[in-house]
Amino acid sequence: MADLAKIEQHLTTRSYVDGYAPSSADVKLYDSLNGVAPDAKQYPHAARWYRHILSYASEHSTLPAGTNFFSALSAPAASADKAAPAAEEEDEDIDLFGSDEEDEEEAERIKKERVEKYNEMKEAKKQEKLAAGKTLEVAKSVVTLQVKPWDDETDMEALEAAVRAIEKDGLLWGKSKLVPVGYGIRMLQINLVMEDKISLDELQEEIQEIEDYVQSTDVAAMQKL
Repeated sequence: MADLAKIEQHLTTRSYVDGYAPSSADVKLYDSLNGVAPDAKQYPHAARWYRHILSYASEHSTLPAGTNFFSALSAPAASADKAAPAAEEEDEDIDLFGSDEEDEEEAERIKKERVEKYNEMKEAKKQEKLAAGKTLEVAKSVVTLQVKPWDDETDMEALEAAVRAIEKDGLLWGKSKLVPVGYGIRMLQINLVMEDKISLDELQEEIQEIEDYVQSTDVAAMQKL
Protein backbone atom coordinates (compact mmCIF):
# COMPACT_ATOMS: atom_id res chain seq x y z
CA MET A 1 0.00 0.00 0.00
CA ALA A 2 1.35 3.43 -0.93
CA ASP A 3 2.16 6.00 1.76
CA LEU A 4 -1.05 8.05 2.01
CA ALA A 5 0.59 10.79 4.05
CA LYS A 6 3.13 11.43 1.28
CA ILE A 7 0.44 11.20 -1.38
CA GLU A 8 -1.69 13.74 0.52
CA GLN A 9 1.30 16.08 0.84
CA HIS A 10 2.07 15.75 -2.88
CA LEU A 11 -1.53 16.40 -4.00
CA THR A 12 -2.10 19.35 -1.69
CA THR A 13 -0.81 21.69 -4.40
CA ARG A 14 -1.43 19.52 -7.47
CA SER A 15 -4.42 18.13 -9.33
CA TYR A 16 -2.48 15.18 -10.71
CA VAL A 17 0.61 13.16 -9.85
CA ASP A 18 2.60 14.63 -12.73
CA GLY A 19 1.68 17.56 -14.97
CA TYR A 20 -1.63 19.22 -15.69
CA ALA A 21 -3.62 16.26 -17.01
CA PRO A 22 -4.19 12.65 -15.94
CA SER A 23 -1.43 10.27 -17.03
CA SER A 24 -0.14 6.74 -16.48
CA ALA A 25 1.48 8.02 -13.27
CA ASP A 26 -1.99 8.59 -11.83
CA VAL A 27 -3.11 5.14 -12.97
CA LYS A 28 -0.09 3.44 -11.36
CA LEU A 29 -0.69 5.19 -8.06
CA TYR A 30 -4.44 4.53 -8.27
CA ASP A 31 -3.78 0.81 -8.87
CA SER A 32 -1.39 0.70 -5.90
CA LEU A 33 -4.28 1.61 -3.59
CA ASN A 34 -6.02 -1.67 -4.50
CA GLY A 35 -9.45 -0.12 -4.80
CA VAL A 36 -9.40 1.40 -1.31
CA ALA A 37 -10.27 5.11 -1.43
CA PRO A 38 -8.33 7.40 0.96
CA ASP A 39 -10.29 8.62 3.95
CA ALA A 40 -11.75 12.00 2.95
CA LYS A 41 -11.40 13.47 6.44
CA GLN A 42 -7.79 12.42 6.99
CA TYR A 43 -6.61 12.74 3.38
CA PRO A 44 -9.01 15.20 1.64
CA HIS A 45 -6.73 15.97 -1.32
CA ALA A 46 -5.84 12.32 -1.94
CA ALA A 47 -9.53 11.39 -1.70
CA ARG A 48 -10.48 14.12 -4.18
CA TRP A 49 -7.77 12.92 -6.58
CA TYR A 50 -8.84 9.26 -6.18
CA ARG A 51 -12.45 10.02 -7.10
CA HIS A 52 -11.31 12.04 -10.10
CA ILE A 53 -9.03 9.28 -11.46
CA LEU A 54 -11.79 6.74 -10.82
CA SER A 55 -13.98 8.77 -13.18
CA TYR A 56 -11.39 8.08 -15.92
CA ALA A 57 -11.54 4.30 -15.37
CA SER A 58 -12.58 3.55 -18.95
CA GLU A 59 -9.67 5.63 -20.29
CA HIS A 60 -6.85 4.38 -18.04
CA SER A 61 -5.15 2.39 -20.79
CA THR A 62 -5.13 5.35 -23.20
CA LEU A 63 -3.75 8.06 -20.91
CA PRO A 64 -0.35 9.51 -21.86
CA ALA A 65 2.81 8.37 -20.08
CA GLY A 66 3.79 10.03 -16.82
CA THR A 67 6.69 9.83 -14.39
CA ASN A 68 6.07 7.17 -11.75
CA PHE A 69 7.03 9.03 -8.58
CA PHE A 70 5.70 6.29 -6.36
CA SER A 71 7.50 3.17 -7.55
CA ALA A 72 9.60 2.99 -4.39
CA LEU A 73 6.78 3.47 -1.88
CA SER A 74 5.65 -0.15 -1.91
CA ALA A 75 9.17 -1.59 -1.74
CA PRO A 76 9.99 -3.51 1.51
CA ALA A 77 12.07 -1.56 3.99
CA ALA A 78 15.73 -2.59 4.16
CA SER A 79 17.32 -3.56 7.47
CA ALA A 80 19.36 -0.79 9.05
CA ASP A 81 22.58 -2.84 9.39
CA LYS A 82 22.67 -4.45 5.94
CA ALA A 83 21.10 -1.95 3.57
CA ALA A 84 21.72 1.50 5.04
CA PRO A 85 24.33 2.50 2.39
CA ALA A 86 22.04 1.36 -0.42
CA ALA A 87 19.17 3.31 1.05
CA GLU A 88 21.32 6.42 1.16
CA GLU A 89 22.22 5.95 -2.50
CA GLU A 90 18.54 5.55 -3.40
CA ASP A 91 17.71 8.74 -1.52
CA GLU A 92 20.22 10.54 -3.68
CA ASP A 93 18.93 9.08 -6.93
CA ILE A 94 15.16 8.95 -6.35
CA ASP A 95 13.02 11.91 -5.38
CA LEU A 96 9.47 10.69 -4.92
CA PHE A 97 7.91 14.11 -5.18
CA GLY A 98 10.23 16.03 -7.46
CA SER A 99 13.51 17.73 -6.66
CA ASP A 100 14.11 21.40 -5.99
CA GLU A 101 17.22 21.06 -8.15
CA GLU A 102 15.26 19.72 -11.10
CA ASP A 103 15.64 21.69 -14.30
CA GLU A 104 12.40 23.67 -14.25
CA GLU A 105 12.46 24.51 -17.94
CA GLU A 106 12.92 20.87 -18.90
CA ALA A 107 10.15 19.82 -16.51
CA GLU A 108 7.77 22.40 -17.98
CA ARG A 109 8.64 21.27 -21.50
CA ILE A 110 7.85 17.65 -20.62
CA LYS A 111 4.58 18.61 -18.94
CA LYS A 112 3.57 20.68 -21.95
CA GLU A 113 4.28 17.77 -24.30
CA ARG A 114 2.16 15.41 -22.21
CA VAL A 115 -0.75 17.81 -22.07
CA GLU A 116 -0.54 18.36 -25.82
CA LYS A 117 -0.41 14.61 -26.45
CA TYR A 118 -3.45 14.04 -24.23
CA ASN A 119 -5.38 16.82 -25.96
CA GLU A 120 -4.42 15.39 -29.36
CA MET A 121 -5.77 11.99 -28.33
CA LYS A 122 -9.06 13.55 -27.20
CA GLU A 123 -9.32 15.53 -30.42
CA ALA A 124 -8.63 12.39 -32.47
CA LYS A 125 -11.46 10.57 -30.70
CA LYS A 126 -13.72 13.56 -31.33
CA GLN A 127 -12.90 13.53 -35.05
CA GLU A 128 -13.50 9.78 -35.22
CA LYS A 129 -16.99 10.28 -33.82
CA LEU A 130 -17.68 13.12 -36.25
CA ALA A 131 -16.48 11.02 -39.19
CA ALA A 132 -18.78 8.20 -38.08
CA GLY A 133 -21.71 10.61 -37.92
CA LYS A 134 -22.07 10.26 -34.16
CA THR A 135 -23.44 13.05 -32.03
CA LEU A 136 -20.80 14.51 -29.75
CA GLU A 137 -21.80 14.64 -26.12
CA VAL A 138 -20.33 17.21 -23.79
CA ALA A 139 -18.49 15.40 -20.99
CA LYS A 140 -20.08 16.24 -17.65
CA SER A 141 -19.69 15.22 -14.04
CA VAL A 142 -22.12 15.17 -11.14
CA VAL A 143 -20.46 16.40 -7.95
CA THR A 144 -21.62 16.59 -4.35
CA LEU A 145 -19.76 19.32 -2.48
CA GLN A 146 -19.58 19.80 1.25
CA VAL A 147 -19.17 23.44 2.27
CA LYS A 148 -18.16 23.87 5.92
CA PRO A 149 -18.89 27.05 7.91
CA TRP A 150 -16.72 28.58 10.60
CA ASP A 151 -19.06 27.85 13.52
CA ASP A 152 -22.65 27.36 14.63
CA GLU A 153 -23.34 31.10 14.34
CA THR A 154 -22.60 31.25 10.60
CA ASP A 155 -25.60 32.39 8.54
CA MET A 156 -26.12 29.26 6.42
CA GLU A 157 -28.75 30.90 4.20
CA ALA A 158 -26.30 33.64 3.31
CA LEU A 159 -23.57 31.06 2.81
CA GLU A 160 -25.67 29.07 0.35
CA ALA A 161 -26.76 32.21 -1.49
CA ALA A 162 -23.12 33.24 -1.90
CA VAL A 163 -22.20 29.79 -3.22
CA ARG A 164 -25.07 29.73 -5.72
CA ALA A 165 -24.11 33.23 -6.86
CA ILE A 166 -20.99 31.73 -8.47
CA GLU A 167 -21.76 31.42 -12.18
CA LYS A 168 -19.74 29.64 -14.86
CA ASP A 169 -20.49 28.50 -18.37
CA GLY A 170 -21.28 24.79 -18.04
CA LEU A 171 -22.06 24.91 -14.28
CA LEU A 172 -25.52 24.08 -12.93
CA TRP A 173 -26.30 24.12 -9.21
CA GLY A 174 -28.74 21.49 -7.95
CA LYS A 175 -30.42 20.44 -4.73
CA SER A 176 -28.88 21.08 -1.34
CA LYS A 177 -29.36 20.29 2.32
CA LEU A 178 -27.84 21.17 5.67
CA VAL A 179 -26.05 18.27 7.37
CA PRO A 180 -25.35 18.29 11.14
CA VAL A 181 -21.66 17.79 11.99
CA GLY A 182 -21.83 18.27 15.79
CA TYR A 183 -21.83 21.01 18.42
CA GLY A 184 -24.74 22.71 16.67
CA ILE A 185 -22.74 23.18 13.48
CA ARG A 186 -24.30 22.28 10.13
CA MET A 187 -22.54 22.16 6.78
CA LEU A 188 -24.03 22.77 3.35
CA GLN A 189 -24.14 19.71 1.10
CA ILE A 190 -24.91 20.83 -2.45
CA ASN A 191 -25.11 19.00 -5.76
CA LEU A 192 -23.93 20.39 -9.06
CA VAL A 193 -23.48 19.36 -12.67
CA MET A 194 -20.38 20.68 -14.40
CA GLU A 195 -18.87 20.30 -17.83
CA ASP A 196 -15.34 18.91 -17.76
CA LYS A 197 -13.94 22.19 -19.08
CA ILE A 198 -14.50 23.57 -15.57
CA SER A 199 -11.77 22.96 -12.99
CA LEU A 200 -13.25 21.54 -9.79
CA ASP A 201 -10.19 22.69 -7.85
CA GLU A 202 -10.65 26.26 -9.05
CA LEU A 203 -14.37 26.13 -8.20
CA GLN A 204 -13.55 24.99 -4.66
CA GLU A 205 -10.96 27.75 -4.32
CA GLU A 206 -13.54 30.31 -5.44
CA ILE A 207 -16.04 29.05 -2.86
CA GLN A 208 -13.38 29.15 -0.15
CA GLU A 209 -12.75 32.80 -1.00
CA ILE A 210 -16.18 33.51 0.57
CA GLU A 211 -14.23 33.98 3.79
CA ASP A 212 -17.05 35.54 5.82
CA TYR A 213 -18.95 32.24 5.79
CA VAL A 214 -16.80 29.40 4.39
CA GLN A 215 -14.11 27.62 6.38
CA SER A 216 -13.36 24.85 3.84
CA THR A 217 -14.85 22.61 1.15
CA ASP A 218 -14.64 18.92 0.36
CA VAL A 219 -15.84 16.63 -2.45
CA ALA A 220 -18.25 14.07 -1.01
CA ALA A 221 -18.97 12.31 -4.32
CA MET A 222 -18.20 12.63 -8.00
CA GLN A 223 -19.19 10.62 -11.04
CA LYS A 224 -19.34 10.98 -14.82
CA LEU A 225 -22.65 11.49 -16.56
